[in-house]
Amino acid sequence: MIDKNLLDILACPLCKSSLIYKKDQQELICRADRLAFPIRDDIPVMLEDEARVLGTEEVDALYK
Repeated sequence: MIDKNLLDILACPLCKSSLIYKKDQQELICRADRLAFPIRDDIPVMLEDEARVLGTEEVDALYK
């Protein structure tokens, strides 16, 4: 589990916007860039090359 204090200071490495923590998927989501950064062994991997591009349905679901 990721520490809440760490989540409060993490930002998207590309646009610097805040991230959404998806515990069940172990990802940090950037709405602005439509990217999902993986969390491996409780460590966020904040590299653009490691991020997954979100599909349209996934992005739409974030706004519901």
